[in-house]
Amino acid sequence: MINTKVLISLVIAVVSCGLYAAPQKVTPMTPDGVKSYNPIRPNADFVKKTVMVPMRDGVKLYTVILMKKGTKNAPILLSRSPYDAKGDAERTASQSINEIVAAMDVEFVEDGYIRVFQDIRGMHNSEGEYVTNRPVVGPLNDTGIDESTDAYDTIDWLVNNIQESNGNVGIVGSSYLGFTTLMAEINPHPALKAAVPQSPMVDGWMGDDWFHNGAFRNNNIGYTVGQSTANGEGKGIADGAGDDYSRFLQAGSTGDYIKQWGVEHYPFIQKLTQNPAYTEFWSLQAVDKIMAKQPLKVPTMLVVGQWDQEDSYGAPAVYKAMEPKDKNNDMVSLVIGPWRHSGVNHYGYKLGALTFTGDTAREFRVNYMKPFFDHYLKGAPDPKTPPVLTYATGANQWNESPAWPMGKAKKVYLDDDGGLSFNVPSGKKSHDEYVSDPAKPVPFIPRPINMGDSYQWKPWLVHDQRFASSRPDVLLYTSEVLDKPLHIMGAPMVNLYAATSGTDADWVVKLVDVYPNTTTEGPRQGAVGPEMAGFELPIGIEIFRGRYVHGFDKPAPLKPGKVEHYQFALPNVDHVFLPGHKLMVQVQSSLFPLYDRNPQSYVENIFYAKPQDYKKATISVYHSTKAPSNVELPIVE
Repeated sequence: MINTKVLISLVIAVVSCGLYAAPQKVTPMTPDGVKSYNPIRPNADFVKKTVMVPMRDGVKLYTVILMKKGTKNAPILLSRSPYDAKGDAERTASQSINEIVAAMDVEFVEDGYIRVFQDIRGMHNSEGEYVTNRPVVGPLNDTGIDESTDAYDTIDWLVNNIQESNGNVGIVGSSYLGFTTLMAEINPHPALKAAVPQSPMVDGWMGDDWFHNGAFRNNNIGYTVGQSTANGEGKGIADGAGDDYSRFLQAGSTGDYIKQWGVEHYPFIQKLTQNPAYTEFWSLQAVDKIMAKQPLKVPTMLVVGQWDQEDSYGAPAVYKAMEPKDKNNDMVSLVIGPWRHSGVNHYGYKLGALTFTGDTAREFRVNYMKPFFDHYLKGAPDPKTPPVLTYATGANQWNESPAWPMGKAKKVYLDDDGGLSFNVPSGKKSHDEYVSDPAKPVPFIPRPINMGDSYQWKPWLVHDQRFASSRPDVLLYTSEVLDKPLHIMGAPMVNLYAATSGTDADWVVKLVDVYPNTTTEGPRQGAVGPEMAGFELPIGIEIFRGRYVHGFDKPAPLKPGKVEHYQFALPNVDHVFLPGHKLMVQVQSSLFPLYDRNPQSYVENIFYAKPQDYKKATISVYHSTKAPSNVELPIVE
């Protein structure tokens, strides 16, 4: 039986020691506000710490450290982000570490990894000044400070201050975090043992976020406002939920749109608008060019989605730059999965209308990425990471390859009467024409368009192209029905011979997989997505601004009527065109409002084109013996 006097004495002792605060008597007018509440309860299965990590110049960076309780002798997995480290470590309010971390992190924290998230300087809770894609110390940066030095200082602090660590660090991240991951590999800290840059921002002018082959991507205006306002706490432009197509068209030029919303004073917007050509302003920032000059010290797994709508250029470009230094073909690997931008870190069952055979993203993370980190950070057996890992869409299977590209280039030619053939054109008809009207640009997806809507934005590169192929300003070239599979592995290369009646032009080329116009199950019978009968699946879409045909740093007017050879690559793919399907190539002159409109009359800076500069032009696409427009397909025999 409990002794009442003893129990009372214990309660008094607990209260007097401050271990339990007796509730105060309240009245109807007692203030109800509470200063703070710690949502992490004693029964939580994890430890969470926030620290301000000092850099060599005295700036301190906000850092969140997460680990399961009882973690010992564990590796550190670091991500350095401009997108709020605090939020990265709070996916769901929970007492379970599996629920507070993102899907990509579950297997790591379950296996005893220490997960670290950090705000880069100038963003959210970190000190210092933010510079978008801060250039490496050198010709463009004389401060002695860049993302490489910040990564070095961060890793040095972590391995010397986290007692539970085994002293080994890996770094991972997608998009901007892919950029900071690559930066950590420049003059790396000795404790950095492995890196997985995913969809990294590498060259913002050539083919990542800001431009593609000189054509500006309008969605970056709102992104810049959000990122550059109040240390990343901004909300972008308050333009409502209307149709972006109408909004940008009515504004005029992109410069007019920028002025309309009062954001022309933003420094990064000025950097974009003042540097429309590929001068050293951009080329000296290109990470692939920088990595090509660096010794290969850190095992690196480069990852990209086949339909990455933001950063499709970077990972393959860095692979091309680093691979020649990988003498034993075991330090650098390339992964191309069936994903949208950053899709590797989410659920990979489907994309748009496409459904895959299982969660392809988790398959990769569990079967390849984690064993890669385990080997270098925990001393686990060598998983024999394949030099190249790609997912063959169409066939829906993973392929392991010794190199990239794997296909051998074979030209498929645009031909008379909208044909597409592996035979050289006969020359009976030299060219096809259409009128490109800047007042009626081709939309990049069906209207109404909201580029801020993730349901429109994330899967746009797999959208059925029939909405565009019926327009008179889009040319179609279609093959005969395939009687056997056609497998491509690499980046298709466009060789477009074309002319314009104007003095400037944009060229958009799409490689399309046309599904049979039949169904085997009937409308919606057992369907898990949209009906695919007749579906026009884009395998690759890219744009090229005509003024750069003779050099990306040498913009010049086009000569009306002169046939020019425009050569540019489509994104890297592993795809199988199945029997019963057709190949299609589409050619057009706009992809709006994602890309700014070309006025089609030459002006020094398209950002500041005037209303009178926008003119109709007659576009001629040639498929003659002397000017045989084609797409080089990297075919695997």
